[in-house]
Amino acid sequence: MNVIDAMEKGMKDSVLNALVEVVEKNPEKNVDKLFSLAKKLAKDETAQQQIDFVFNYYKENPATYELVQNILTTTDKNCLKKFLVNFVSNATWYGMPKRAKYLEYEDTKVPFTLLISPTMRCNLRCTGCYAGNYSKKDDIPFEEVDRIIGEARDLGIYYIVVLGGEPFFYDKMLDIYEKYNDVMFTPFTNGSLFNEELADRIKKLGNVFPMFSLEGFEKETDARRGKGTFERVMKSMDLLKSRGILFGVSSATSKYNIDTVISDEFIDMLIAKGAKMSWYFMYMPIGENPNVNDMLSPEQRLRLGRRTREIRNTKPYFTIDFFNDAPVVGGCIAGKYYCHINSKEDVEPCIFAHFACDNLKGKALIDIFRGPFFKELRSRQPYNNNLLLPCMMIDNTNVIREVVTKVHAYPTHPGAERMVEDPEFMKELDELAENFKPYAEKEWKEVFNETGNYEMAKG
Repeated sequence: MNVIDAMEKGMKDSVLNALVEVVEKNPEKNVDKLFSLAKKLAKDETAQQQIDFVFNYYKENPATYELVQNILTTTDKNCLKKFLVNFVSNATWYGMPKRAKYLEYEDTKVPFTLLISPTMRCNLRCTGCYAGNYSKKDDIPFEEVDRIIGEARDLGIYYIVVLGGEPFFYDKMLDIYEKYNDVMFTPFTNGSLFNEELADRIKKLGNVFPMFSLEGFEKETDARRGKGTFERVMKSMDLLKSRGILFGVSSATSKYNIDTVISDEFIDMLIAKGAKMSWYFMYMPIGENPNVNDMLSPEQRLRLGRRTREIRNTKPYFTIDFFNDAPVVGGCIAGKYYCHINSKEDVEPCIFAHFACDNLKGKALIDIFRGPFFKELRSRQPYNNNLLLPCMMIDNTNVIREVVTKVHAYPTHPGAERMVEDPEFMKELDELAENFKPYAEKEWKEVFNETGNYEMAKG
């Protein structure tokens, strides 16, 4: 960081820190001041318009208003401050122009967020999970994790999602969170390893926003994750709620649990437990034994999207649907706004796309982004004008095959090669795409009026 950058960041941090103090004293009155100052400090018209959109949504939607007020009044002061400074200020406000320089000067896209799996070890064996049998020797060495996070921050990436395996198996990640205290971290966890000591340290750190994996209530969660898992997650949520720590829920959604995870009963339970958001990930046919029959039907897939939007418009709870919210972000964002580093240090465009052209061992992170794989994907995005058909693997099946062949990408996980080499499995995926297409076209026309965020798709 040069002197000018340091001065600019210091000024922004000072302003935001002062504003956090003001908001905490009277949340209902002073949230308006937060948006007003943010708009004044925004450098371009597009950013100002985005701030206006969010502010109007906050003011006009009672559920969103209630959610924001709840976050401001129930969150621990340190956790709230870290979220606003690290995610709002650093990741977007300060990090955006740093990332944009690479795009402007060398047509290299530095993603908004980085996903990393420092370990693939886990104490659970969940059905359909791409984590297999790994040992500690398969972990990314601590020094390498440290280097990668440091390089990411230098590039302007201040939001890191930590996956696995079980991220809390990797004890030294807590030291990483502490060292990079200006970065926001979101570990996706099975919730089984939390205790008083861990909860206290997360509260002290402030920059960790855990996401607990749940497939529904006890019946659905334990069926996939093992007996007693649901109850352990409930206890872990209680530990975090009592300390004012921000957390959410991640739900892998298949035909067997969709009715549960989108139900009023389930969402209301999560709100009562203290969760602030849910992220839905449709079950994908990946891993060593993929099963297309477990996936959502076309009707279920679209119903998940409708219900996701309904929940965030009617309840004080924020929901994201990894696939059905694609129109909001311009289709597929893999390799453009995010990428995944697996435990072997292969850099994949997506947590579900287990292919890579580069490995980070002995290589700088920026050189990965300069490589052919992500640039080829970006040149093709969006893969379909209908942004409800965003995926290169299950909606536009030709894309993954063509790109892997063109850039000479290699499979990074057992079974991945089936997606581009196994005629029988490829036929299944083609049929899956063809079956969903008419449903998506009807929904795109009647519900979305064939309109999406094409500006972001160009990014």
